[in-house]
Amino acid sequence: MSTSTTRTLDIVFVLSDKMLATSATLPMEMLQTAVNAARRERNAKHPQLNIRTAALTSAPVTTLAQLRLAPDTTLDTIEKADIVYLPGLWRNPRPIVRGQPALLDWLRQRYEQGSLLSAVGTGCCFLAEAGLLRGKAATTHWHYFDQFQKDYPDVQLKRQHFITQAGNLYTAASVNSLADLTVHFIQRLYGKAIASHVERHFSHEIRRSYESSGYFEHAQNPHPDEDIVQVQIWLQDNYSRQVSFVDVARQFGMSLRTFNRRFKAATNQAPLRYLQETRIAVARDLLKTSNLSITEIGERVGYQDTSYFGQLFKKLLSVTPREYRATVRAKLFRAD
Repeated sequence: MSTSTTRTLDIVFVLSDKMLATSATLPMEMLQTAVNAARRERNAKHPQLNIRTAALTSAPVTTLAQLRLAPDTTLDTIEKADIVYLPGLWRNPRPIVRGQPALLDWLRQRYEQGSLLSAVGTGCCFLAEAGLLRGKAATTHWHYFDQFQKDYPDVQLKRQHFITQAGNLYTAASVNSLADLTVHFIQRLYGKAIASHVERHFSHEIRRSYESSGYFEHAQNPHPDEDIVQVQIWLQDNYSRQVSFVDVARQFGMSLRTFNRRFKAATNQAPLRYLQETRIAVARDLLKTSNLSITEIGERVGYQDTSYFGQLFKKLLSVTPREYRATVRAKLFRAD
């Protein structure tokens, strides 16, 4: 495959003393799994990832578990980063965060350049201390809520959410939530099939959906077409019905041609694909949490043809409904 048109994205994992090693190693391994899966597809549109670790100095950092991690490079050598991962810190983060003003300056520079910045747990204090979360939504580890609110009163702390997004700033409350967030990033980079592949091979059995776990800036109105927002709400409420888009278009005062054009312009996908993804999302939840048969679940989400339901499920998620159910239930803890 020619790489002349292949994008290369720079992903930087910041290392720091007293960090939780898993706040770097887990998303790093998930991203590498996505890279390997994408390589097998030989799709020139898939980006290449240049994944590096970096710290203020070249000296190894000592993690909570007393592991010594040697950075690949120092932060002052990195002038461009598409995604930056900031680590979680153990217990009181203030001495570590406030003792690294050069890191805070580096984060401000990356933010100004448009880098996507992601922080987890008390590592969210790096973003707050740099002044990047002022007036914005954020979360942190539950144990540090009160102190975080006291230290950064101008941040909109979202205690009830595990993930927040404000522009290019993402925060995750825990390493588990960071895994959800990383699946979301992988989906943006490689699509749903590869994201589902990564999710199933790591910690699918304890995952909550990215959408249900977070607070997202402008999530209720991600595009300006209010009519299409209302169409989306209608489809979410009526996914189980037999849907005629001719009738839907007429209901919202549009010709079918105008309806299709405006829906695609607003959501970047066709109305049928949006409806299919809405139905399959509900089906996934039912496969995880109910004992309904595959046929019954297909009917619940609007598909009377079980064969077609199974084919569509596999097309979107790369596994059959039966395989998905077996996988997500395989590692549930049971009391003996």
